[in-house]
Amino acid sequence: MLKDQYPYYLANKAVQANTDLDVTDKYNGGVATRVALADETTLDQAIAAAEAATPAMAALKPYQRREVLEHCVSRFRDRFDELAESLCIEAGKPINDAEGEVTRLIETFRVAAAETEHDIGAVIPLANAARAAAYQGMYKRVPIGPCAFISPFNFPLNLAAHKVAPAIAAGCPFVLKPASRTPVGALIIGETLAETDLPDGAFSILPMTRDAADALVEDHRLKLLSFTGSDTVGWALKARAGKKKVVMELGGNAACIVDETWDDLEDAVQRMLIGAFYQSGQSCIGVQRILIHSSVYESFRDRFVEATKSLKVGDPKDRDTFIGPMISEGEAKRLHDWIQEAQAGGGTLLCGGDRDGAMLQATLMENVGGDQKLVTEEAFGPAAVLSSFEDFDEALASVNNSRFGLQAGIFTRDLYRMQQAWDTLEVGGVIIGDVPSWRTDQMPYGGVKDSGLGREGLRFAIEDMSEIRLLAIRTP
Repeated sequence: MLKDQYPYYLANKAVQANTDLDVTDKYNGGVATRVALADETTLDQAIAAAEAATPAMAALKPYQRREVLEHCVSRFRDRFDELAESLCIEAGKPINDAEGEVTRLIETFRVAAAETEHDIGAVIPLANAARAAAYQGMYKRVPIGPCAFISPFNFPLNLAAHKVAPAIAAGCPFVLKPASRTPVGALIIGETLAETDLPDGAFSILPMTRDAADALVEDHRLKLLSFTGSDTVGWALKARAGKKKVVMELGGNAACIVDETWDDLEDAVQRMLIGAFYQSGQSCIGVQRILIHSSVYESFRDRFVEATKSLKVGDPKDRDTFIGPMISEGEAKRLHDWIQEAQAGGGTLLCGGDRDGAMLQATLMENVGGDQKLVTEEAFGPAAVLSSFEDFDEALASVNNSRFGLQAGIFTRDLYRMQQAWDTLEVGGVIIGDVPSWRTDQMPYGGVKDSGLGREGLRFAIEDMSEIRLLAIRTP
Protein backbone atom coordinates (compact mmCIF):
# COMPACT_ATOMS: atom_id res chain seq x y z
CA MET A 1 0.00 0.00 0.00
CA LEU A 2 1.03 3.62 -0.51
CA LYS A 3 2.09 5.62 2.51
CA ASP A 4 -0.34 8.20 3.85
CA GLN A 5 1.96 11.02 2.74
CA TYR A 6 5.21 11.62 0.86
CA PRO A 7 7.77 14.43 1.19
CA TYR A 8 9.47 16.17 -1.67
CA TYR A 9 13.26 16.16 -1.93
CA LEU A 10 15.11 19.45 -1.70
CA ALA A 11 18.90 19.32 -2.06
CA ASN A 12 18.96 15.57 -1.27
CA LYS A 13 16.81 15.94 1.87
CA ALA A 14 13.23 14.80 2.46
CA VAL A 15 11.00 17.76 3.35
CA GLN A 16 7.42 17.23 4.46
CA ALA A 17 6.52 20.89 3.95
CA ASN A 18 2.81 20.22 3.54
CA THR A 19 0.35 17.66 2.19
CA ASP A 20 -1.20 19.94 -0.42
CA LEU A 21 -1.16 17.59 -3.43
CA ASP A 22 -3.80 14.87 -3.47
CA VAL A 23 -2.88 11.78 -5.52
CA THR A 24 -5.89 9.73 -6.53
CA ASP A 25 -6.41 6.06 -7.22
CA LYS A 26 -7.13 6.33 -10.94
CA TYR A 27 -9.52 3.37 -10.86
CA ASN A 28 -11.84 4.31 -7.99
CA GLY A 29 -11.18 8.06 -7.87
CA GLY A 30 -10.43 8.14 -4.13
CA VAL A 31 -7.48 9.97 -2.61
CA ALA A 32 -4.71 7.37 -2.27
CA THR A 33 -2.03 9.55 -0.67
CA ARG A 34 -0.96 13.15 -0.19
CA VAL A 35 2.30 14.65 -1.37
CA ALA A 36 4.23 17.78 -0.44
CA LEU A 37 3.89 20.52 -3.06
CA ALA A 38 6.78 22.90 -3.74
CA ASP A 39 6.50 26.61 -4.51
CA GLU A 40 8.66 29.14 -6.39
CA THR A 41 10.85 29.82 -3.37
CA THR A 42 11.58 26.13 -2.91
CA LEU A 43 12.44 25.79 -6.59
CA ASP A 44 14.85 28.71 -6.37
CA GLN A 45 16.55 27.03 -3.41
CA ALA A 46 16.80 23.78 -5.41
CA ILE A 47 18.38 25.53 -8.40
CA ALA A 48 20.87 27.35 -6.17
CA ALA A 49 21.77 24.06 -4.47
CA ALA A 50 22.27 22.36 -7.86
CA GLU A 51 24.52 25.19 -9.02
CA ALA A 52 26.57 24.95 -5.83
CA ALA A 53 26.84 21.15 -6.21
CA THR A 54 28.12 21.33 -9.79
CA PRO A 55 31.89 21.15 -9.01
CA ALA A 56 31.45 18.25 -6.58
CA MET A 57 29.24 16.31 -9.00
CA ALA A 58 31.70 16.86 -11.84
CA ALA A 59 34.54 15.67 -9.60
CA LEU A 60 32.92 12.30 -8.87
CA LYS A 61 35.02 9.48 -10.28
CA PRO A 62 33.36 7.03 -12.66
CA TYR A 63 33.37 4.30 -10.00
CA GLN A 64 31.58 6.62 -7.57
CA ARG A 65 28.85 7.40 -10.09
CA ARG A 66 28.57 3.71 -10.88
CA GLU A 67 28.19 2.82 -7.18
CA VAL A 68 25.30 5.27 -6.79
CA LEU A 69 23.51 3.78 -9.80
CA GLU A 70 24.18 0.21 -8.66
CA HIS A 71 22.76 1.04 -5.22
CA CYS A 72 19.57 2.18 -6.95
CA VAL A 73 19.41 -1.05 -8.96
CA SER A 74 19.68 -3.11 -5.78
CA ARG A 75 17.10 -1.09 -3.87
CA PHE A 76 14.62 -1.05 -6.75
CA ARG A 77 14.84 -4.84 -6.86
CA ASP A 78 14.18 -4.94 -3.11
CA ARG A 79 11.15 -2.67 -3.52
CA PHE A 80 9.85 -4.22 -6.74
CA ASP A 81 6.35 -5.02 -5.48
CA GLU A 82 5.97 -1.65 -3.77
CA LEU A 83 6.97 0.19 -6.92
CA ALA A 84 4.59 -1.85 -9.09
CA GLU A 85 1.71 -1.26 -6.70
CA SER A 86 2.38 2.48 -6.66
CA LEU A 87 2.11 2.54 -10.48
CA CYS A 88 -1.05 0.50 -10.39
CA ILE A 89 -2.68 3.00 -8.03
CA GLU A 90 -1.38 6.42 -9.04
CA ALA A 91 -1.32 5.77 -12.81
CA GLY A 92 -4.13 3.20 -13.07
CA LYS A 93 -1.65 0.94 -14.86
CA PRO A 94 -2.65 -2.75 -15.15
CA ILE A 95 -0.46 -4.67 -12.72
CA ASN A 96 1.29 -6.68 -15.44
CA ASP A 97 2.25 -3.46 -17.24
CA ALA A 98 3.29 -1.93 -13.92
CA GLU A 99 5.66 -4.80 -13.22
CA GLY A 100 7.06 -4.40 -16.73
CA GLU A 101 7.81 -0.75 -16.05
CA VAL A 102 9.60 -1.53 -12.79
CA THR A 103 11.71 -4.07 -14.68
CA ARG A 104 12.62 -1.36 -17.18
CA LEU A 105 13.40 1.10 -14.37
CA ILE A 106 15.95 -1.39 -13.06
CA GLU A 107 17.38 -1.95 -16.55
CA THR A 108 17.69 1.80 -17.16
CA PHE A 109 19.77 2.32 -14.02
CA ARG A 110 21.78 -0.84 -14.71
CA VAL A 111 22.71 0.30 -18.22
CA ALA A 112 23.52 3.79 -16.92
CA ALA A 113 25.91 2.22 -14.39
CA ALA A 114 27.67 0.37 -17.22
CA GLU A 115 27.93 3.58 -19.27
CA THR A 116 30.10 5.20 -16.58
CA GLU A 117 32.93 2.91 -17.71
CA HIS A 118 32.84 3.81 -21.40
CA ASP A 119 35.36 6.06 -23.09
CA ILE A 120 34.17 9.66 -23.40
CA GLY A 121 36.98 11.16 -25.47
CA ALA A 122 39.46 10.61 -28.27
CA VAL A 123 42.83 11.59 -29.66
CA ILE A 124 42.56 13.84 -32.73
CA PRO A 125 45.27 13.90 -35.43
CA LEU A 126 45.76 17.65 -35.91
CA ALA A 127 48.87 17.61 -38.16
CA ASN A 128 46.93 17.61 -41.41
CA ALA A 129 48.98 20.53 -42.81
CA ALA A 130 52.48 21.95 -42.35
CA ARG A 131 51.23 24.74 -40.06
CA ALA A 132 49.90 22.10 -37.62
CA ALA A 133 52.94 19.79 -37.72
CA ALA A 134 53.91 20.60 -34.14
CA TYR A 135 50.43 20.01 -32.68
CA GLN A 136 48.56 17.07 -31.26
CA GLY A 137 45.05 17.09 -29.84
CA MET A 138 42.53 15.24 -27.81
CA TYR A 139 39.11 15.90 -26.34
CA LYS A 140 37.01 14.74 -23.43
CA ARG A 141 33.39 15.19 -22.45
CA VAL A 142 32.61 17.21 -19.32
CA PRO A 143 29.26 17.59 -17.51
CA ILE A 144 27.06 20.34 -18.91
CA GLY A 145 26.04 21.49 -15.42
CA PRO A 146 22.70 21.73 -13.57
CA CYS A 147 19.80 20.17 -15.48
CA ALA A 148 16.03 20.73 -15.38
CA PHE A 149 13.79 17.72 -15.92
CA ILE A 150 10.02 17.52 -16.47
CA SER A 151 8.58 13.99 -16.66
CA PRO A 152 5.07 12.82 -17.74
CA PHE A 153 2.32 10.81 -16.10
CA ASN A 154 2.25 7.74 -18.31
CA PHE A 155 5.60 6.19 -17.25
CA PRO A 156 6.15 7.82 -13.84
CA LEU A 157 9.15 5.62 -13.06
CA ASN A 158 10.97 4.84 -16.26
CA LEU A 159 10.64 8.18 -18.03
CA ALA A 160 11.90 9.90 -14.88
CA ALA A 161 14.71 7.31 -14.82
CA HIS A 162 15.69 8.21 -18.40
CA LYS A 163 16.52 11.68 -17.13
CA VAL A 164 17.86 10.93 -13.64
CA ALA A 165 20.12 7.95 -14.40
CA PRO A 166 22.10 9.57 -17.27
CA ALA A 167 22.44 12.78 -15.23
CA ILE A 168 24.14 10.83 -12.44
CA ALA A 169 26.29 8.95 -14.96
CA ALA A 170 27.30 12.24 -16.61
CA GLY A 171 27.97 14.01 -13.31
CA CYS A 172 25.18 16.60 -13.55
CA PRO A 173 23.09 17.85 -10.61
CA PHE A 174 19.41 18.15 -11.42
CA VAL A 175 15.97 19.35 -10.41
CA LEU A 176 13.09 17.08 -11.46
CA LYS A 177 9.42 18.04 -11.65
CA PRO A 178 7.33 14.85 -11.88
CA ALA A 179 3.78 14.92 -13.24
CA SER A 180 1.37 16.13 -10.58
CA ARG A 181 -1.01 13.25 -11.27
CA THR A 182 1.69 10.61 -10.72
CA PRO A 183 4.47 11.95 -8.45
CA VAL A 184 4.93 8.97 -6.14
CA GLY A 185 7.24 6.90 -8.34
CA ALA A 186 9.69 9.78 -8.76
CA LEU A 187 9.63 10.44 -5.01
CA ILE A 188 10.53 6.81 -4.33
CA ILE A 189 13.48 7.29 -6.69
CA GLY A 190 14.35 10.34 -4.59
CA GLU A 191 14.09 8.34 -1.39
CA THR A 192 16.53 5.84 -2.86
CA LEU A 193 19.00 8.50 -4.02
CA ALA A 194 18.90 10.04 -0.54
CA GLU A 195 20.45 6.80 0.76
CA THR A 196 23.60 7.42 -1.31
CA ASP A 197 26.64 9.65 -0.88
CA LEU A 198 25.80 12.06 -3.68
CA PRO A 199 27.12 15.57 -2.94
CA ASP A 200 24.75 17.91 -1.10
CA GLY A 201 22.46 19.62 -3.58
CA ALA A 202 23.00 17.00 -6.28
CA PHE A 203 19.27 16.41 -6.73
CA SER A 204 15.88 17.83 -5.93
CA ILE A 205 12.58 16.18 -6.82
CA LEU A 206 9.74 18.67 -6.50
CA PRO A 207 6.08 18.15 -7.37
CA MET A 208 4.75 21.62 -8.21
CA THR A 209 2.21 23.45 -10.31
CA ARG A 210 3.07 24.56 -13.84
CA ASP A 211 3.09 28.20 -12.78
CA ALA A 212 5.46 27.48 -9.89
CA ALA A 213 7.81 25.65 -12.27
CA ASP A 214 8.53 28.59 -14.59
CA ALA A 215 12.13 28.88 -13.37
CA LEU A 216 12.84 25.30 -14.49
CA VAL A 217 12.42 26.59 -18.04
CA GLU A 218 13.68 30.15 -17.79
CA ASP A 219 16.44 30.23 -15.14
CA HIS A 220 19.85 30.74 -16.75
CA ARG A 221 21.60 28.74 -13.99
CA LEU A 222 20.11 25.57 -15.50
CA LYS A 223 22.07 24.47 -18.57
CA LEU A 224 19.75 21.84 -20.03
CA LEU A 225 15.98 21.29 -20.10
CA SER A 226 14.70 17.76 -20.77
CA PHE A 227 10.93 17.59 -21.22
CA THR A 228 8.65 14.67 -22.01
CA GLY A 229 5.00 15.50 -22.69
CA SER A 230 2.66 17.01 -25.24
CA ASP A 231 3.95 18.80 -28.33
CA THR A 232 1.84 21.89 -27.56
CA VAL A 233 3.46 22.33 -24.15
CA GLY A 234 6.92 21.27 -25.30
CA TRP A 235 7.37 23.77 -28.12
CA ALA A 236 6.03 26.56 -25.90
CA LEU A 237 8.62 25.65 -23.25
CA LYS A 238 11.41 25.65 -25.83
CA ALA A 239 10.46 29.17 -26.89
CA ARG A 240 11.00 30.34 -23.30
CA ALA A 241 14.13 28.34 -22.52
CA GLY A 242 16.67 30.97 -23.53
CA LYS A 243 20.25 29.80 -24.16
CA LYS A 244 20.02 26.41 -22.46
CA LYS A 245 20.09 23.19 -24.45
CA VAL A 246 16.61 21.67 -24.89
CA VAL A 247 15.80 17.98 -25.38
CA MET A 248 12.16 17.03 -25.92
CA GLU A 249 10.19 13.82 -26.49
CA LEU A 250 6.73 14.94 -27.55
CA GLY A 251 4.80 11.91 -28.69
CA GLY A 252 3.09 11.01 -31.92
CA ASN A 253 0.40 9.02 -33.72
CA ALA A 254 2.51 5.99 -34.63
CA ALA A 255 1.75 3.95 -37.72
CA CYS A 256 2.29 0.27 -38.46
CA ILE A 257 2.32 -1.46 -41.87
CA VAL A 258 1.54 -5.14 -42.51
CA ASP A 259 2.37 -6.12 -46.11
CA GLU A 260 1.42 -9.23 -48.06
CA THR A 261 4.77 -10.96 -47.43
CA TRP A 262 4.08 -11.29 -43.70
CA ASP A 263 2.51 -14.75 -43.67
CA ASP A 264 1.94 -15.06 -39.92
CA LEU A 265 -1.10 -12.86 -39.40
CA GLU A 266 -1.74 -14.28 -35.94
CA ASP A 267 1.69 -13.07 -34.86
CA ALA A 268 0.95 -9.60 -36.27
CA VAL A 269 -2.41 -9.52 -34.47
CA GLN A 270 -0.89 -10.46 -31.13
CA ARG A 271 1.86 -7.87 -31.46
CA MET A 272 -0.66 -5.24 -32.57
CA LEU A 273 -2.78 -5.91 -29.48
CA ILE A 274 0.23 -5.01 -27.36
CA GLY A 275 1.11 -2.03 -29.52
CA ALA A 276 -2.34 -0.48 -29.55
CA PHE A 277 -3.63 -1.30 -26.08
CA TYR A 278 -0.83 -1.89 -23.57
CA GLN A 279 -0.71 0.80 -20.88
CA SER A 280 -4.38 1.31 -21.83
CA GLY A 281 -3.07 2.96 -25.00
CA GLN A 282 -1.33 5.75 -23.08
CA SER A 283 2.03 5.52 -24.80
CA CYS A 284 3.60 8.02 -27.16
CA ILE A 285 4.61 5.15 -29.46
CA GLY A 286 1.31 3.30 -29.11
CA VAL A 287 -0.04 1.95 -32.42
CA GLN A 288 -2.69 4.36 -33.71
CA ARG A 289 -2.67 4.03 -37.51
CA ILE A 290 -2.64 0.47 -38.92
CA LEU A 291 -2.11 -0.01 -42.66
CA ILE A 292 -2.80 -3.52 -44.02
CA HIS A 293 -2.25 -4.78 -47.56
CA SER A 294 -5.57 -5.27 -49.31
CA SER A 295 -4.91 -8.98 -49.99
CA VAL A 296 -4.84 -9.76 -46.26
CA TYR A 297 -6.89 -6.85 -44.94
CA GLU A 298 -10.16 -8.64 -44.20
CA SER A 299 -8.47 -11.64 -42.63
CA PHE A 300 -6.30 -9.46 -40.41
CA ARG A 301 -9.16 -7.14 -39.50
CA ASP A 302 -11.50 -9.96 -38.46
CA ARG A 303 -8.84 -11.62 -36.30
CA PHE A 304 -7.80 -8.35 -34.75
CA VAL A 305 -11.36 -7.33 -33.90
CA GLU A 306 -12.09 -10.67 -32.24
CA ALA A 307 -8.86 -10.52 -30.25
CA THR A 308 -9.58 -6.94 -29.19
CA LYS A 309 -13.08 -7.84 -28.00
CA SER A 310 -11.56 -10.47 -25.71
CA LEU A 311 -9.43 -7.94 -23.79
CA LYS A 312 -10.63 -7.48 -20.24
CA VAL A 313 -11.43 -3.94 -19.14
CA GLY A 314 -11.47 -3.31 -15.41
CA ASP A 315 -9.59 -3.01 -12.14
CA PRO A 316 -5.85 -2.62 -12.87
CA LYS A 317 -5.04 -4.59 -9.72
CA ASP A 318 -6.63 -7.69 -11.31
CA ARG A 319 -4.03 -9.72 -13.22
CA ASP A 320 -6.57 -10.55 -15.92
CA THR A 321 -7.12 -6.87 -16.70
CA PHE A 322 -5.56 -5.62 -19.91
CA ILE A 323 -7.30 -2.23 -20.20
CA GLY A 324 -7.34 -0.09 -17.07
CA PRO A 325 -8.55 3.48 -16.62
CA MET A 326 -7.15 6.40 -18.56
CA ILE A 327 -5.36 8.96 -16.41
CA SER A 328 -8.55 10.99 -15.91
CA GLU A 329 -12.20 11.10 -16.91
CA GLY A 330 -11.46 14.27 -18.86
CA GLU A 331 -8.90 12.49 -21.04
CA ALA A 332 -11.25 9.56 -21.58
CA LYS A 333 -14.02 11.95 -22.61
CA ARG A 334 -11.69 13.73 -25.03
CA LEU A 335 -10.82 10.51 -26.85
CA HIS A 336 -14.43 9.29 -26.73
CA ASP A 337 -15.46 12.55 -28.41
CA TRP A 338 -12.88 11.96 -31.15
CA ILE A 339 -14.30 8.48 -31.74
CA GLN A 340 -17.81 9.88 -32.03
CA GLU A 341 -16.60 12.60 -34.38
CA ALA A 342 -14.97 9.95 -36.58
CA GLN A 343 -18.23 8.00 -36.67
CA ALA A 344 -20.20 11.12 -37.57
CA GLY A 345 -17.70 11.74 -40.37
CA GLY A 346 -18.42 8.33 -41.93
CA GLY A 347 -16.04 6.07 -40.00
CA THR A 348 -17.09 2.52 -39.14
CA LEU A 349 -16.87 1.36 -35.53
CA LEU A 350 -15.54 -2.22 -35.50
CA CYS A 351 -15.53 -2.74 -31.74
CA GLY A 352 -15.49 -0.83 -28.46
CA GLY A 353 -16.37 2.82 -28.39
CA ASP A 354 -18.14 2.92 -25.03
CA ARG A 355 -16.98 4.93 -22.02
CA ASP A 356 -17.72 4.72 -18.29
CA GLY A 357 -15.98 7.53 -16.44
CA ALA A 358 -12.24 7.15 -17.02
CA MET A 359 -12.73 3.66 -18.48
CA LEU A 360 -12.76 3.55 -22.28
CA GLN A 361 -13.20 0.28 -24.15
CA ALA A 362 -10.51 -0.89 -26.56
CA THR A 363 -11.73 0.66 -29.81
CA LEU A 364 -11.03 -0.14 -33.47
CA MET A 365 -12.37 1.80 -36.46
CA GLU A 366 -12.05 1.74 -40.23
CA ASN A 367 -13.06 4.09 -43.08
CA VAL A 368 -12.00 7.07 -40.98
CA GLY A 369 -11.33 10.25 -42.92
CA GLY A 370 -7.77 11.51 -43.05
CA ASP A 371 -8.83 14.84 -41.56
CA GLN A 372 -10.22 13.31 -38.36
CA LYS A 373 -8.44 13.91 -35.05
CA LEU A 374 -8.33 10.16 -34.52
CA VAL A 375 -5.90 10.07 -37.46
CA THR A 376 -4.12 13.43 -37.35
CA GLU A 377 -3.62 13.95 -33.60
CA GLU A 378 -2.18 11.84 -30.79
CA ALA A 379 -5.00 9.67 -29.38
CA PHE A 380 -3.04 8.64 -26.27
CA GLY A 381 -5.61 6.05 -25.32
CA PRO A 382 -7.02 2.66 -26.36
CA ALA A 383 -8.11 3.49 -29.92
CA ALA A 384 -6.69 2.65 -33.35
CA VAL A 385 -7.72 3.10 -36.99
CA LEU A 386 -7.39 0.42 -39.71
CA SER A 387 -7.01 1.06 -43.43
CA SER A 388 -5.89 -0.93 -46.48
CA PHE A 389 -3.30 -0.21 -49.15
CA GLU A 390 -2.33 -1.62 -52.55
CA ASP A 391 1.15 -0.21 -53.10
CA PHE A 392 3.98 -0.24 -50.52
CA ASP A 393 5.23 3.17 -51.67
CA GLU A 394 1.79 4.62 -50.97
CA ALA A 395 1.76 3.03 -47.53
CA LEU A 396 5.10 4.67 -46.70
CA ALA A 397 3.75 8.00 -47.92
CA SER A 398 0.71 7.55 -45.66
CA VAL A 399 2.96 6.97 -42.66
CA ASN A 400 4.85 10.16 -43.49
CA ASN A 401 1.60 12.10 -43.86
CA SER A 402 1.73 13.24 -40.26
CA ARG A 403 3.16 16.15 -38.35
CA PHE A 404 4.62 13.58 -35.96
CA GLY A 405 7.57 11.24 -36.51
CA LEU A 406 8.55 9.15 -33.50
CA GLN A 407 8.68 5.46 -34.53
CA ALA A 408 7.03 3.23 -37.13
CA GLY A 409 6.56 -0.54 -37.36
CA ILE A 410 6.81 -2.59 -40.56
CA PHE A 411 5.76 -6.23 -40.80
CA THR A 412 7.55 -7.38 -43.96
CA ARG A 413 9.83 -10.24 -44.98
CA ASP A 414 11.16 -8.30 -47.98
CA LEU A 415 14.73 -7.15 -47.37
CA TYR A 416 14.47 -4.37 -49.95
CA ARG A 417 11.26 -3.01 -48.45
CA MET A 418 12.95 -2.99 -45.05
CA GLN A 419 15.77 -0.87 -46.48
CA GLN A 420 13.28 1.34 -48.34
CA ALA A 421 11.31 1.96 -45.14
CA TRP A 422 14.47 2.85 -43.22
CA ASP A 423 15.54 5.24 -45.99
CA THR A 424 12.11 6.80 -46.55
CA LEU A 425 10.22 7.09 -43.29
CA GLU A 426 10.49 10.43 -41.51
CA VAL A 427 10.69 8.98 -38.00
CA GLY A 428 13.26 8.55 -35.27
CA GLY A 429 13.15 4.76 -35.45
CA VAL A 430 11.92 2.00 -37.79
CA ILE A 431 11.01 -1.34 -36.18
CA ILE A 432 10.91 -4.32 -38.57
CA GLY A 433 8.73 -7.33 -37.76
CA ASP A 434 7.19 -5.64 -34.74
CA VAL A 435 5.12 -2.68 -33.57
CA PRO A 436 6.51 0.85 -33.15
CA SER A 437 5.82 0.51 -29.42
CA TRP A 438 8.84 -1.78 -29.01
CA ARG A 439 11.78 -0.19 -27.22
CA THR A 440 14.81 -1.12 -25.17
CA ASP A 441 16.30 1.42 -22.83
CA GLN A 442 19.81 1.59 -24.31
CA MET A 443 18.77 2.32 -27.89
CA PRO A 444 18.62 5.88 -29.31
CA TYR A 445 15.00 6.90 -28.87
CA GLY A 446 13.32 10.10 -29.99
CA GLY A 447 11.54 11.72 -32.88
CA VAL A 448 11.55 14.28 -35.67
CA LYS A 449 9.06 16.91 -36.81
CA ASP A 450 6.60 17.67 -33.99
CA SER A 451 7.74 14.58 -32.07
CA GLY A 452 10.68 16.41 -30.55
CA LEU A 453 14.41 17.07 -30.42
CA GLY A 454 17.32 14.92 -29.30
CA ARG A 455 17.46 11.30 -28.22
CA GLU A 456 16.98 9.33 -25.05
CA GLY A 457 18.76 6.05 -24.41
CA LEU A 458 21.50 6.18 -21.82
CA ARG A 459 24.58 6.83 -23.95
CA PHE A 460 22.78 9.39 -26.08
CA ALA A 461 21.27 11.21 -23.11
CA ILE A 462 24.70 11.33 -21.45
CA GLU A 463 26.06 12.98 -24.60
CA ASP A 464 23.33 15.63 -24.37
CA MET A 465 24.21 16.20 -20.71
CA SER A 466 27.89 16.77 -21.50
CA GLU A 467 30.02 19.08 -23.61
CA ILE A 468 33.20 18.52 -25.59
CA ARG A 469 36.36 20.15 -24.21
CA LEU A 470 39.37 20.17 -26.53
CA LEU A 471 43.06 20.04 -25.56
CA ALA A 472 45.59 21.05 -28.23
CA ILE A 473 49.33 20.69 -27.42
CA ARG A 474 52.16 22.39 -29.28
CA THR A 475 55.63 20.83 -29.17
CA PRO A 476 58.16 23.59 -30.08
